[in-house]
Amino acid sequence: MAWRIGIDIGGTFTDVAMVEEETGRIGIAKVLTTPKDFGQGVIDGITAGLSQNSIAAADVALLAHATTVVTNALLEQKGARTGFIATRGFRDILELRRSSRPDLYDLFQDGPGVLVPRRHRFEVTERIDAQGAVVTALVEEDLIPIIQAIRDANLQTVAVSFLFSFLNDAHERRVGEILRAELPDVGVFLSCEVLPEIREFERASTTAVCAYVGPLLAGYLDRLSRATTALGLPALHVMGSSGGVFDIAEGLRMPAMAVESGPAAGVIAAALAGRQLGRPNLISFDMGGTTAKASVIVEGEIAVTAEYEVGGAANAKRWMHGTGHPIRVPVIDLAEVSAGGGSIAWVDPGGALKVGPHSAGADPGPAAYGAGGTRPTVTDANVILGWLDRSALLGGGLPIDLPAAERAIKTGIADHYGLSIADAAARIVEIVNSNMAQALRIVSVERGLDPREFALIAFGGAGPVHAVALAEELAIPEVIIPPAPGAFSALGLVASDLKRDYSRTLYTDLAKVDPARVADAFAAMETSGTAMLEAANVPQSRRALVRQADVRYRRQAYELTIPIGDGPIGRDTLDALAALFHERHKQTYGHANPTEPVQLVNLRMTALGRLPDLTLTQRADPAQQKVRTRDVWFPATGFTATPVHWRNGLTPGTAIPGPAIVEALDSTTVIPPGWRALVDEMGYLRITRAA
Repeated sequence: MAWRIGIDIGGTFTDVAMVEEETGRIGIAKVLTTPKDFGQGVIDGITAGLSQNSIAAADVALLAHATTVVTNALLEQKGARTGFIATRGFRDILELRRSSRPDLYDLFQDGPGVLVPRRHRFEVTERIDAQGAVVTALVEEDLIPIIQAIRDANLQTVAVSFLFSFLNDAHERRVGEILRAELPDVGVFLSCEVLPEIREFERASTTAVCAYVGPLLAGYLDRLSRATTALGLPALHVMGSSGGVFDIAEGLRMPAMAVESGPAAGVIAAALAGRQLGRPNLISFDMGGTTAKASVIVEGEIAVTAEYEVGGAANAKRWMHGTGHPIRVPVIDLAEVSAGGGSIAWVDPGGALKVGPHSAGADPGPAAYGAGGTRPTVTDANVILGWLDRSALLGGGLPIDLPAAERAIKTGIADHYGLSIADAAARIVEIVNSNMAQALRIVSVERGLDPREFALIAFGGAGPVHAVALAEELAIPEVIIPPAPGAFSALGLVASDLKRDYSRTLYTDLAKVDPARVADAFAAMETSGTAMLEAANVPQSRRALVRQADVRYRRQAYELTIPIGDGPIGRDTLDALAALFHERHKQTYGHANPTEPVQLVNLRMTALGRLPDLTLTQRADPAQQKVRTRDVWFPATGFTATPVHWRNGLTPGTAIPGPAIVEALDSTTVIPPGWRALVDEMGYLRITRAA
C-alpha cells in the first residue's frame, strides 16, 4: 500500500501524519520540536512514525514538509548577508517604504528593521519609463565597483530591482548575467524573475526577502533532503503559503513562497474535511503551542490574499499594514494571534493580566512539562483546571509535573491578585479565549460574514480544548473535531496538490486592450507552468492551468482577483471578465458601477499537479473503549466529576453529553455542560448544543 507522509514543525511539537492512499487510514507521531536543529526533530518524527505504523520507506509515495525557516529568519533577523542594487536615485526604497503604520496615532513607532543595511545598497545608472521604453541606457561600468564592494563585504546574495522592469526587463537581466558570471558563489535574485508586477516597493521588498532567506532555506532543505534520502524516502516537497506543495528547486527560486507554509496546510485539510462532510462554509481554527490561526472557507473556496507582511514585531497583528516586510505572493488569508498552549501569562506595569505574545516554546516549554519551565502558561492553566490530564499527555509519553504547574500559576499570577490557583488559571483561559475570539471575528464578522452560518473546525494540539468556548462566544452552532486534530496541519500536507503561482503586469483599460496581448502573456506563463509540471513528472491527465486577473475601476488603488475561464482569449472573454468584476465588486463592497471603465492590472496563472483525492477517516477499535472520571472545572459548575473517554474506542453513532472530555494521543477535546458530541461514520466528532 502507498503512503503519504506530511511533517509540520510547531512551536512545541513536530507532527508527522501518515495516510494510506487506498483506505484513508491515518497514523500519527508527535515529538518535541528541536529548536537548535529543526531538521533533527523532523527525522526523529519520521523515524518514529514509520516504526509505530510498520511502514517501509519503499511504500512512501509522497513526502511533504511545512517549514518555519523563512519566517524565523525574518522574525529573528538572522538571514543572509544581502546586497541590493537599484536604479540610480532609488537606493533607499526599502527604507522609505509606504506611509502605512499599525498605530495611526503613535508618532514614535518604529518600522521593521531594513533587511539590507545602507552600506550594502547600490545604484546603477539606467532608466525605463512607465511605458517600458528605455530613457537612459544601462551603464555597465557602474557594476565594476559594485562587484568589488560585494566581494569585499563577503555578501552571500544580492537582490536587483530596477524601476519598471516588469514592463521591460532587459537592463535587469543584463545586470543579472554580469553578476552571475563575476560572482558565481553569490546568489542573485532579479525582481523580473521573482515578481514581475507593478508596485515598486512591494516588488523590491519581495525580491529582498527572497535574497535574505534564500541561503538559509537552501542549507536547511539540503541537509534535510540528504537525511530523508538516506532513509530511503522519496524526494522532499515543501508546502507553499498559497496552499500547494512544490519541489525544492522551485522553492529555492522563490523562497518567499515558503512563508506561512504550516498554517496554510491546516486550512487545506479543513477544506478537504468540509468536502467530505458536505459543509462548504467553515471557519478553521488552529491552536498550537505558540500561536492561534483562523481562516474562512466559503462555498468550499479558501480565501487567498497577496497583501501580506512578514517579520514584524512579535506582538504585531498579521492583518495590519506597516508591521513587517511586504511580500507579493499569494498567501492563504489568515488572522493570527500570539495565543498557544505555551503562551506565557504575565502582569503588565498597570496591573492588568496579559497572555502572550511570548511563549515558552519547546525549550523549556510549559512548567507542567517538567523540563525547566517556571513561568505560567496556558497549558499549565489547562492542566490545573483538569482540561488536560494531570498525570501525562501523548498517551502517557509525556509525563506531567502538576506541582510545577501549580507553582508557576501561584507565584506568577495567583499571589499577585490574591486568587486561588484554580481561579487564576480560569482567568488565564478567559483572556486567551478572548484573544482567539478576536481572530475568529476578523475572518468572519469583519469580512461581512455571519459566524452563525458557519461550522467551526478546530485542530492543532490545543484547538479542541478551547473550541467550544469560542463557538459559544460567537454563537457558532457546530464544532467539528477531525481525525488526528493534533497533526491536522501535517495531514493537510499530504492532501495538497503540486502548485506554483505565476504573474505578469498588463496595465491597461480592459475595453481597449487587444485580446492577443492577454493571450500572449498567459501563453508565456503557461510555458513556465508546464515546464514545472513536466519536471515534477506530473502526468498530463492530472495537470491544470488556472487563469485569473487583477481588475479594478479606474483611479482605484487596489484590485479584486477575478477568475478567467478556459479556452481562447477573445473579446467575449474580456467582456465576461468585466461583468464578473462588477458582480464581485458589489458583493464585496456593496456597490458597483457598470458604466465606469475597468482597468486590467495583473494577469495570474496557477499551475496545478493534482494528487488523487484522499478520504480522511478515523477507525475505532471497540477494544480500546475506556471511560474514567476526573474533576474538571467549568465556568457554569466549578469543579465537577467529569467522564473522560479515549477517542480511539469511540464507535460511529456514539453520543457523549457534556460535561465530558475526549482524549487521544495527539489532542484533547473539551465538551462543556450544555453541549453534546456525536461520533459520525468517518470518526469526526460533531459537537452541538444539547437539545
